[in-house]
Amino acid sequence: MNRNSKIYLAGHRGLVGSALLRRLQAGGYGSVITRSHRELDLARQEQVEAFFEKERPDVVFLAAAKVGGIYANSTYKAEFIYQNMMIAANVIHASYRYGVKKLLNLGSSCIYPRDAAQPLKEEYLLTGPLESTNDAYALAKIAAIKLCRFYNEQYGTDFLSVMPTNMYGPDDNFDFESSHVLPALIRRIYLGKLLMDGRFDALRGNLDFYGKSGKFAAAGEAEVRAELERHGIYTDRVVVWGTGNPYREFLYSDDLADACVFLMEKYEAKDIGEIINIGTGKDLAVKELARLIPRIAGYKGGRSLTPRNLTARRGSCWMFCACALWAGKKKWGWKRG
Repeated sequence: MNRNSKIYLAGHRGLVGSALLRRLQAGGYGSVITRSHRELDLARQEQVEAFFEKERPDVVFLAAAKVGGIYANSTYKAEFIYQNMMIAANVIHASYRYGVKKLLNLGSSCIYPRDAAQPLKEEYLLTGPLESTNDAYALAKIAAIKLCRFYNEQYGTDFLSVMPTNMYGPDDNFDFESSHVLPALIRRIYLGKLLMDGRFDALRGNLDFYGKSGKFAAAGEAEVRAELERHGIYTDRVVVWGTGNPYREFLYSDDLADACVFLMEKYEAKDIGEIINIGTGKDLAVKELARLIPRIAGYKGGRSLTPRNLTARRGSCWMFCACALWAGKKKWGWKRG
């Protein structure tokens, strides 16, 4: 990949995709193609084939996916496996058919077995049962990895698969039901602070912005409180799902984008093998996160852990990714953002 390459970035509005777009633009890549979901439905093969036939990109970054947190993954499994398998199959196959020189497939930490030893290593893939709350999404992501591997082996393509740890950053998903643990905690603590401070106009604005409904613009304080309490946000405390015991590793999205572009510039699929992890090698318990965020945000209320709700895998700490060392990065570490 070089600065004259014609690059198709799939999923440019998401957390990882938007970081990749910023990184490519800052790096002088002047020919980056993007399409919104309305313009191009990647789950529809005929649309994908027509797009690739017309645009003929040299390089593809596959960052598009249907994503969500524990609740969404465990509730809408059919949607998660169908949408993500179709997106991967359509984009990877079209990349082969229309001569894409290089492709980077973004995976997920959930591909590894629930009870895999820590820290997680690439060779642990498919060595045990998956976490049941997001197995549908994981299976789709594993299928994408295998597609890249088998196309490389059979057709001589250069399709890389990278597995980032838990991401956070600009353009993250803060929805109450579908967000991941870090953005979920950030929003809930933020709303808890607004409620404690009595800032109801800011609360109405936040609820309407993320709910996309506008129904809280003229809502009374009692209605706003009721909506917040429905999500475990009270004047004196914020309810945190689960026991708080699982450990998570976090990586800032712009740091991931740096690593992805570095790999695409310097390495081929044969150099890294079937998959490569990208992470910091450092993790912390969710309950520690639930203490850290209020301290940063200046929230003085309490946190209430609720073991009755869903709890995912006990830990997910990567082996420290070699590409971070290759790039000579010193900024890796989730507190940076």
